[in-house]
Amino acid sequence: MQVYYRTSKWESLLFFYFRLRNELRRCQSPLPHAGSVGYPGTASCACGSAETCCRNSPDPGCGPESDLGDYSAHFSLQPTSMICLTDLPGTGLSEHSASLLLPTASCRHRCSEPHGKGVPGCQCDSSCKERQDCCWDYEDTCVEPTRSWKCTNFRCGETRIPGSYCSCSDDCLQKKDCCVNYYSICKGETSWVEEPCMSIETSQCPAGFPHPPLILFSMDGFRAEYLETWSSLLPNIEKLKMCGTHSKYMRAVYPTKTFPNHYTIVTGLYPESHGIIDNNMYDVGLNAHFSLSGEEKFKPAWWKGQPVWLTAMYQNLTAGTFFWPGSDVPIEGTYPTLYTIYNGSIPYEERISGILKWLDNDQPKRPDIYTLYIEEPDSSGHSFGPVSAGVIKALQAADQALGMLMDGLKQRNLHKCVNLIVLADHGMEKTYCEQLEYMTNYFKEVDFYMYAGPAARIRAQNVPDNYYTFDSEGIVKNLTCRRSPQHFKPYLTPDLPKRFHYANNVRIDKVHLLVDRQWLAVRDESYTFCGGGDHGYNNEFKSMEAIFLAYGPNFKEKTEVDAFENIEVYNLMCVNKASSSHLPYGRPKVLQKENVYCLLSHHQYVSGYSSDIWMPLWTAYTVNKPVDCLRADVRIPAAWSQNCSDYPEGLTLTHSFLYPPSEHGSFFRETLESLNQLDVEIWDYFHDVLLQKYARERNGVNVISGPVFDYNYDGHFDIRSQILYDSHCNTSYTPLNCSGSLDALSFIIPHRPDNTESCAENKMPSEWVEERVQAHAARVRDVELLTGLDFYQERNESVSEILRLKTFLPIFEIESN
Repeated sequence: MQVYYRTSKWESLLFFYFRLRNELRRCQSPLPHAGSVGYPGTASCACGSAETCCRNSPDPGCGPESDLGDYSAHFSLQPTSMICLTDLPGTGLSEHSASLLLPTASCRHRCSEPHGKGVPGCQCDSSCKERQDCCWDYEDTCVEPTRSWKCTNFRCGETRIPGSYCSCSDDCLQKKDCCVNYYSICKGETSWVEEPCMSIETSQCPAGFPHPPLILFSMDGFRAEYLETWSSLLPNIEKLKMCGTHSKYMRAVYPTKTFPNHYTIVTGLYPESHGIIDNNMYDVGLNAHFSLSGEEKFKPAWWKGQPVWLTAMYQNLTAGTFFWPGSDVPIEGTYPTLYTIYNGSIPYEERISGILKWLDNDQPKRPDIYTLYIEEPDSSGHSFGPVSAGVIKALQAADQALGMLMDGLKQRNLHKCVNLIVLADHGMEKTYCEQLEYMTNYFKEVDFYMYAGPAARIRAQNVPDNYYTFDSEGIVKNLTCRRSPQHFKPYLTPDLPKRFHYANNVRIDKVHLLVDRQWLAVRDESYTFCGGGDHGYNNEFKSMEAIFLAYGPNFKEKTEVDAFENIEVYNLMCVNKASSSHLPYGRPKVLQKENVYCLLSHHQYVSGYSSDIWMPLWTAYTVNKPVDCLRADVRIPAAWSQNCSDYPEGLTLTHSFLYPPSEHGSFFRETLESLNQLDVEIWDYFHDVLLQKYARERNGVNVISGPVFDYNYDGHFDIRSQILYDSHCNTSYTPLNCSGSLDALSFIIPHRPDNTESCAENKMPSEWVEERVQAHAARVRDVELLTGLDFYQERNESVSEILRLKTFLPIFEIESN
């Protein structure tokens, strides 16, 4: 039995409408052609042309048909996904009739139209959802652009929509509000990441940019290893690394926390000097508590030093900061020229758009230096741990943010003009709730305040009353060598490794716990912030290493540099002016013609370094008289010689030699320094065993050793009136007979009244001395600061090689489980 259905013209028309609607859902071309249905405004296909035809074109001369993609991915469809009305049977519609149907079938160019009562077809006004008469593409055409920061093929040539983040209209360039990928999507140009590396030997800035702007971009918690492991998932960051300059890693300052390191980056100072010694701290002078969640952090009394935005402004430049610790504080009574108060809920796209809009300003309202900060991958690292899907997702979000910035720069023709530094403040380490050191296991009653975590500090509970009378020495004694294994070492802050530069500030509590990797020191079992990841550990740990990338006309291309500390970034960003204290009589005038030299400013001296002769033309600094007992050296005036009577009675001091006695028959006073009796054991083992070992490993070594006087533990040598006896001894050695590049190992070993730091009771020196020495490894630059000496000035090496030698820090990390 056969059943026949009769279809009316209107049923046929309704069928065609839904068929046409479905085809339009899958169509992305905006320019109409004769006999075709498409979105106005885009050249796509024709139904009688041999150039490009719609997929159902009857024209035998048309090219190959194109497969239609899924509408949900309309931005990736082929441009020939259109239909020809003349080939739709059963509709009874002419091309003219179909064109009349289009205005009521789509919201294209209709989003701003008011509701038309009595007008047939769907509507596109803001109330259509309530009436349930929206056109099928209302969400994609009128709503989605107000939530998107990118152009799609669908949006190209759109009519301006109020409330959109950015525009893809034809006049967006004129209005300076194009989405960052407008050129690549709507104009067919190549995006920045798809371009090959380009040579930028000199800045190529558009008119109105007299010198290249600088953008400092921080991705919080981006540890260096992430880029090694996940580079294939991070195309924008990987391209920046390959095309510009990058370091193997950048070393954070201790503690490896967010606020201390970010403020170090923009001041060039260690936390003990700039005052932000942790994310949470107490100042007894202010009698106030600083935290990331409180309002106290907005008070300028906490922030010392001069951040780079102020340095720029003091040189008549303009600064813009879209988030950076300290940038929303009136430091020295001044905010950055343009700044935004921190709000973590502001999306990354809005932050980058803010930077780009500032770049669109005319001078003098356009900043010369910019800071930009995003919270990832740090936030995800804390939540999920460093090796997690959550961190990978966060890394991709950070990579997309960089891509958005670079596309925005390219769209403004600034991608060969701007100098860009991308870096992180620290790394991230995995933590476990099963790996906690509880203070309740060491004290019957925990009657003190503790800043728990990977860089724990202990102070009096009752402050300010008991701040100075708190028994810090007793706490350290009670925590020393108590358990085996013990996953932290207690220190009085002056005894911490000098490379930390973490003692000379009243905000640094006197009791400090140096915690093993993946462990946390906490008060009691109520502590719950233990899963996921954390940071703050020893800055020598690999997991604390941060990324550093630089790109632009002032940076080398396709270059990898050695690791360095983030205190150097400030000097990289700006030129320091010499302090008048180093040149009280003015700078020496160079009379040699065509002699190219640069002014090198350091904390202890200023020098005019010649690039022609590879050495300083002059160096200005003050040399303290050397002080150092047996038989006086006749070459040294008696007034300059040290006598044993200079030391108070009752001190358990003995003497030792900086130059081994077995090497020479004369014992001169100037080769002597005073040591505690127990330190002699370290010194003898170092000379008799370790130096022999290092000499074998390194083709001989040249050793320079001497005393360190740092009683105020500020990391700089004391003046004569402050010296009682030496607080540390320093040793630096460099390989002999080395035709290639040199390596230098330096140690600054504190004089301690006992060997409890190494829990060395009843142990042979071979069991603990080398570990103790390595724990106090330092840079040559640290030795220079503590002694007032300047090494390697007579080396026939380039400036960069000497700087590498002086800033190298040997790593002796021992992985703990």
